[in-house]
Amino acid sequence: MGKDDAVDDAIDEGMRLVEQLASAGHLDRLFIDGEWVLPLGHGRAAVVDPSTEETIAEIARGNAQDVDEAVIAARRAFAGWSVSSPQDRAALLDRVHSLILERAELFAQAISLEMGAAISTARGAQVPMAAEHIRVARDLAGSYPFLTHREGVAIMREAIGVCALITPWNWPLYQITAKVGPALAAGCTVVLKPSELSPLSALLFAQVLHDAGIPAGVFNLVNGSGLEVGAALSAHPDVDMISITGSNRAGILVAQAAAPTVKRVAQELGGKSPNLILPDADFPRAVAAGVAAGFRNVGQSCSAPTRMIVPRERLAEVERIACEAVSAIVVGDPRSPQTTHGPVANRAQFNRVQEMIDAGIAEGARLVCGGPGRPQGLERGFYARPTIFSDVHTRMRIAQEEIFGPVLAIIPYDSVDEAVEIANDTVYGLGAHVQGRDLAAARAVAARIRSGQVHINNPPWNPHAPFGGYKHSGNGREYGVEGLQEYLETKSILGWQGEPN
Repeated sequence: MGKDDAVDDAIDEGMRLVEQLASAGHLDRLFIDGEWVLPLGHGRAAVVDPSTEETIAEIARGNAQDVDEAVIAARRAFAGWSVSSPQDRAALLDRVHSLILERAELFAQAISLEMGAAISTARGAQVPMAAEHIRVARDLAGSYPFLTHREGVAIMREAIGVCALITPWNWPLYQITAKVGPALAAGCTVVLKPSELSPLSALLFAQVLHDAGIPAGVFNLVNGSGLEVGAALSAHPDVDMISITGSNRAGILVAQAAAPTVKRVAQELGGKSPNLILPDADFPRAVAAGVAAGFRNVGQSCSAPTRMIVPRERLAEVERIACEAVSAIVVGDPRSPQTTHGPVANRAQFNRVQEMIDAGIAEGARLVCGGPGRPQGLERGFYARPTIFSDVHTRMRIAQEEIFGPVLAIIPYDSVDEAVEIANDTVYGLGAHVQGRDLAAARAVAARIRSGQVHINNPPWNPHAPFGGYKHSGNGREYGVEGLQEYLETKSILGWQGEPN
């Protein structure tokens, strides 16, 4: 099969997926109280294929009344689900995990279509890593000590209540499972608001939960805008917790709306992650891996290491290796198996990337590869050129602001102390990388970086590693035990006789 045939087949698969969702009525409905229901609101949201800039579907948008219905259903279901056995919750999550894997290709096609991920990325990262969050939640549901004993006191960890979950467009299924999995494992009931820009995988996920036999009201999905559905969830008096992954602006609005009802707010927000390459690092390996990490998912990851901090005397070498790494990137139709990087996910993000590339040039950063506009031969679609700037200093916008695209800033340093200072010199603190042969020295540097997660020498992704930010990158943690605990309240019981069962 030739390249064009593979792309044509993938286009057909994508359109069959949309037709399947439409024929099932899911594009026109919300999932509330165990049923696919018509919304009370009448709004619609276009789903745009970022590789063609064409509308491929429209989904129903809910409103504040739909939020009320979903919260009522979740509140009613909480009474039973919160006291269900952890083993029963684990069994449900096991069925969900199996169904995601069984329908992995369907999810991959949806993600590639709705937000432009290369099909290889959708198959190799977006879907399997999303499934891992459900697997970890399943395992924790069956093993977490919800009742412990300390110095004559019984310590009970209980579900916090009804949780509103707001997820972004860049890792649509992955971010959903990172929140829904532990919330359900903890015994919470949920109302999910996925991004209206990439909603197809969320609709498929709701059907998975339905088919797995989730009790009515335990999981609810209300599509819609942040200004309407997100705001209604944030302010709702019967929502006990809200967890949002998104921009700093969105996180602030959610926290402000939630404040009067004193609900718990967990925020995973922006990042400007450093990649600090120590003088003794294996430079060919460290630099190439740093480019790959920074440009993963076309740079649309909040923890992407988009600031490469390198010894000044190695600057020319770093630039050469980095540009060689960029030359191996294949930007193109996300449906092609040869493509490594598709378009950015939407028009607003494309415009943002172009604005920031222009800002880098205007502020005097040295452009070493890439630049404004689309790659050669791509006249439509939200395709951006993988771009690297060098001689960047920390006051430049490209060193301070989250770009969320394939743009890397190389920043030179003269001492390790200065490098650490540069690494910490942003309002963010979500992720970081350190590269070096001397592990003791690398660990010492990692300990000095003000960030919620640090990677030494590019280790594999680990779904048990807690993830979250310092400073403006948010509060709270996701993944692993710490992610489960975000959805739990602590109750101490004095006078409990004997050890807990």
